Amino acid sequence: MDTLNILYLVGAVLIFASIMASTLSARLGVPLLLLFLVVGMLAGEEGILGIEFSQYGIANFVGQAALACILLDGGLRTSFKSFRVGLKPAITLATWGVLATVMILGVFVTWLLDVDWRLGLLMAAIVGSTDAAAVFSLLRNGGVKLNDRVQATLELESGANDPLAILLVTGLIALNVDPAGQTVLGFLGLLLQQLSFGLGMGLLFGYLLARLLPKILLAEGMYAILIMSAGLAVFAATNLIGGSGFLAIYLTGVLIGNHKVRSTEHVMRVMDSFAWLSQAVLFVVLGLLVTPSNVIDVWYYSVAIAAFMILVARPIAVYSSVKPFKFKDREIGFVSWVGLRGAVPITLAILPVMAGIDGAFKLFDIAFGVVVLSLILQGTTIPFMADLFKVRIPNNKDPEEEHEVWVSDKASITLYQFQVKSGAFSIGRHPMGISNRVNPNEISVFALVRGKQIILVDDSTKLKFGDIVWYAMRGNHASQIAKIFNDTTLDRKAIDDFYGDWLLSPSVKLGDLPFFTGVMTSESLVDKLKSKPDPEDKITNMWEQTVAEYVKDSLDMVPVSGDTVTINDEWSLVIKEVDDKGKLRTIGLKHKELAKAV
Repeated sequence: MDTLNILYLVGAVLIFASIMASTLSARLGVPLLLLFLVVGMLAGEEGILGIEFSQYGIANFVGQAALACILLDGGLRTSFKSFRVGLKPAITLATWGVLATVMILGVFVTWLLDVDWRLGLLMAAIVGSTDAAAVFSLLRNGGVKLNDRVQATLELESGANDPLAILLVTGLIALNVDPAGQTVLGFLGLLLQQLSFGLGMGLLFGYLLARLLPKILLAEGMYAILIMSAGLAVFAATNLIGGSGFLAIYLTGVLIGNHKVRSTEHVMRVMDSFAWLSQAVLFVVLGLLVTPSNVIDVWYYSVAIAAFMILVARPIAVYSSVKPFKFKDREIGFVSWVGLRGAVPITLAILPVMAGIDGAFKLFDIAFGVVVLSLILQGTTIPFMADLFKVRIPNNKDPEEEHEVWVSDKASITLYQFQVKSGAFSIGRHPMGISNRVNPNEISVFALVRGKQIILVDDSTKLKFGDIVWYAMRGNHASQIAKIFNDTTLDRKAIDDFYGDWLLSPSVKLGDLPFFTGVMTSESLVDKLKSKPDPEDKITNMWEQTVAEYVKDSLDMVPVSGDTVTINDEWSLVIKEVDDKGKLRTIGLKHKELAKAV
């Protein structure tokens, strides 16, 4: 009994310490997942508590279950809009991108470690895929608003590349154990089986569960447990029939999350806690498993492999994967940099150890070092790199908080919290007057909080700096209200610098804009189009196009906020708002010289 209680105590203290360490994450600029690892290492055999833990089977069990939970939660929060924007490049990255990374890195590792090529490729396959836990955590909670195309591509890639990575590792383990028994056709058949079964099971059970949820009435906390158990059942069943359980559970989450009903909201609230608990347990267990001195003994290998992967293998793989989809070089640069490694490589590194492959412990220690370096170098520099590659989008249109209240099985009202910022347009105005400016029929004041006290709203109420207002809304008006509360002078300057000083309707014709009087036949435009047939006709057609038509024709790809299209050497159009169906809502007009003057 004492032993059992000691296990409970140690486990609870480690999780508690991990969660408390999260308060340091933002202050120190260190990824939270790295702090979880550190807590585990401090509790391990060479740490403060000196716990000896070398149960690779248990660690693998915990890792598989935790990753399944994290992918389910990630799927629940992935909108179909992400698929519209980033599906094709993400699939290419999750297949060819992983394969290219493994092949290029495998050659380097084979040379560096001076080992058989089979073992070199195995090492490359272990660290060859990005990690869903790291990507979801750092991109969604990092406080950086990214270009939708880049964010969607990175998130979908991390959720979809695990099947190929696991298959590569499994196949290469078999190749190391029994080289004569493996064939290329057998490997390709296994890959097709994994992907097809995973895709089929995920779509089938995701659809069925999405239809089941509205038809059952449970206590709020039970919905998430139901989805978690069903998701793990899909994960295990898919693995048993030879498919990819990770792909299946991710797609199951996507279909449930995009079929919003009363029960879905309950699931979202609780699943967030499940996902964080899974990440904390997973990284603490992996931290316990590693022996820090062994990692230090091979640190130079980890540094060399991480550097080659980040600076050579990943960029080549990304460029060859997404360039055909018209990605800009700066977008390719950022996607290349944010190839975050996390729990997946460490979990995959356990498999060779369990298979008894010679040199497997060395591979595990090197993989652990690569993950730590990735989290430090790539995880801590996401904001800086987003600015450097110009994929960061100015954002002042998000409410502070939101809660969805379902009034029936199919109808809901959302409560949004907004805080009056310094210099905001809302200061000195009545809270209801602000909602009347947007849509009085779908917005009403729910509560006004001032100095932590609820204030009665009457005809004389005026908003002050620091006030918190809750609005109840039907329809998508939160971004418009947020601008009124958040649009400080500093915010406006950053937004004007990015989008330009004028906002245009997508339906207005370029030739009708007064800015271009006398410019429509300028020499610069004629010179720009001389290489094309019938330049005068091209110019005439250009000025007859609407702003939206010109932007879409020039981009030749799915438009997202932040995309820029040049008109001539002085003027450019910058997309500001795109709705969920890809329709352009607002476009900024930017002048080169005015931007410099500002």
